Amino acid sequence: MARLKKLIIACDGESASGKSTAAKLISKKYKLLLVNSGLIYRYCSKLIINEKPKQITTFLRKKFKKVSYKKIKNEKLHSEKISNHVAILAKNKKVREIVNKLQMKIIKKNKRICVEGRDIASKILAKRPKYDVAFYFKCDLNVAAYRRWRDLKKKSPLNEVKNSLKKRTNLDKGRKNSPLIKVKDAILIQTDKLSKRQVLIKMSKSIDDLKNKKSNF
Repeated sequence: MARLKKLIIACDGESASGKSTAAKLISKKYKLLLVNSGLIYRYCSKLIINEKPKQITTFLRKKFKKVSYKKIKNEKLHSEKISNHVAILAKNKKVREIVNKLQMKIIKKNKRICVEGRDIASKILAKRPKYDVAFYFKCDLNVAAYRRWRDLKKKSPLNEVKNSLKKRTNLDKGRKNSPLIKVKDAILIQTDKLSKRQVLIKMSKSIDDLKNKKSNF
């Protein structure tokens, strides 16, 4: 089957829903550039926690003038401290504008890309450019908490991790600016009911159906 010259995939979902793993798997299979918007927000939180600026947006704008996504990917950004901080930071409209600007700069330079986050299909890739396929990830809270707890090498109490995830998802869904929602045509991926292999198969089918549809025109 011929490779599509343009393939833009949106992956949205709740905290620890498996969207990062799924986005990595699908990006590797279809040779797509992977952009994780959550990492960018986490990078913002790390900078703020470490440097404690008085004016957050002015500080971030200055930092983002020269930052590259490659640098952000190489930072250590997964900790409970950053997770709790970023949940609040992500509500800030001006911070979202800074992050979105960097994302759009990357997206406009790449026609084969997978973007993962919480407002990708509803905001970032809603138009110009619009996603070709959108996925929405959900996972039972107990399963999600256990997975995150293992990822954190059991350094925090499981119940604390569970409460943190619940709080983050509620904040994401309830925030005024770009809340986490499932767009109408997004394909639901319930990761607590599927293995990694089954997730990849389900996502691949949607992408291959799109390729077949386009090749028939």
